[in-house]
Amino acid sequence: MLIRNKLILRFTLLVVGIQLCFSIFIYYFQASTREQRFINRLAGKAAMTARVLVRRDSLNNQLLRTLHRRDLFTVPGEQISIYGEGQHLLYTSADGLSQKLNSRYLPRIKPGQAVQFQDGPLETIGMYYERNGRPYWIFAAGHDDFGHRQMEKLRLILLAANLGALVLIILAGWYFADESLKPISRIIAQVERITATRLSTRVDEGNGTDEIAQLARTFNQMLGGVEQAFESQKSFLSNASHELRTPLASVLGTLETSYAYDTDLAEAKRSISSATEEIKKLIELTNGLLSLAKVTDASFRRDLVRLDECLAQAIASCEKSYPDRVIKLQFGQLPKDVDDMFMVRGNAQLMTTALLNLLDNACKYSQHEVQARLSYPTTDLLEVRVTDQGIGMEPHELARIYEPLYRAGTDTTAPGYGIGLPMTRKIVLLHGGQIQLTSVVGQGTTATIQLPAAVDDEQGL
Repeated sequence: MLIRNKLILRFTLLVVGIQLCFSIFIYYFQASTREQRFINRLAGKAAMTARVLVRRDSLNNQLLRTLHRRDLFTVPGEQISIYGEGQHLLYTSADGLSQKLNSRYLPRIKPGQAVQFQDGPLETIGMYYERNGRPYWIFAAGHDDFGHRQMEKLRLILLAANLGALVLIILAGWYFADESLKPISRIIAQVERITATRLSTRVDEGNGTDEIAQLARTFNQMLGGVEQAFESQKSFLSNASHELRTPLASVLGTLETSYAYDTDLAEAKRSISSATEEIKKLIELTNGLLSLAKVTDASFRRDLVRLDECLAQAIASCEKSYPDRVIKLQFGQLPKDVDDMFMVRGNAQLMTTALLNLLDNACKYSQHEVQARLSYPTTDLLEVRVTDQGIGMEPHELARIYEPLYRAGTDTTAPGYGIGLPMTRKIVLLHGGQIQLTSVVGQGTTATIQLPAAVDDEQGL
């Protein structure tokens, strides 16, 4: 069911329910008022009869019937019954009048305590009256024709009013649902016009304050992320194509030249050696791309890892690759209340790879000493800082440094494919950490990794 129809249905049911409750209250209040008014009229009739007729300690039946016929306030279907001492019937307005119900309720009548009951269509009140020490019980009954006609009219009015209001409520619900959903319909229409070639288009945020504006902002943020992902993908494909095309063209050219011109075994071996080196580069690049794709999978097992050991292994591997480079390990501020130092939750192999990528970049672009510093900024945070004194990077290069296969333009002759830093960033994010690079051209680059510290096995993620 459409949200529009749900809103109309719920609005209609809610308002109709409230209106029915209000109508029932009005009808009940009016019915109670009618009943009380008629009972008071019967009580007045009974009291007047008692005062007029029971004042000489005897009842004159002829006088009673004469007064009854001449009474201008006679109730429709009026019946009067009077009981005297011993609860014997002294008078009744009709000889054939049944006294069965009167006799049943007679014992319940007490001084100052009247009773009322229904005798078929007649409403009856019984009351106690005392004259000169003698008790009398008077029953007055009648049919409230006027009151019931008024109640029938009220029922018709309420029925017609509720039916008419139901139509108006449905129309009002449709109008308000339509007006309320117009901004959403507008957003839907705008989103439908956004295609892969128009990802820069944004949704109108309206007044910028209500929930619809929040929804539009969420769409715009999502579109921004999708646009950035598309741009990154385009850049990745472009760079990957370029990186793969160059060695493939070189291998093809070498083999074609060797096939056409190499006449002896020595020349053929040189051509094969050159082609082999290019193929090794292709394999290295392919393995790097595969590793980058695997890092996006966060399903690896998270164990307690000694970050200092990962850093030591990375330094040892880097020293083998750059034997002429000095890598200095330093320790910064250490907390006193932490038993297990340098523990993090994650994967040791991935953490070693991330640290090795940072150290490799520092050694690759710097001819001076590289510093690796391990410290605790806070008791629950571990920090690794790798600093070099190399060529540095421009601000616009720093903004794109995490794009796969992107390489800073300051020195493209250094070996590499622009995969290390994107991989490192993904590894750090998978471990719940953050990475930040700061660089000044000609002065060097500093890479800082911050990871949540783990104290013991009971604090596992």
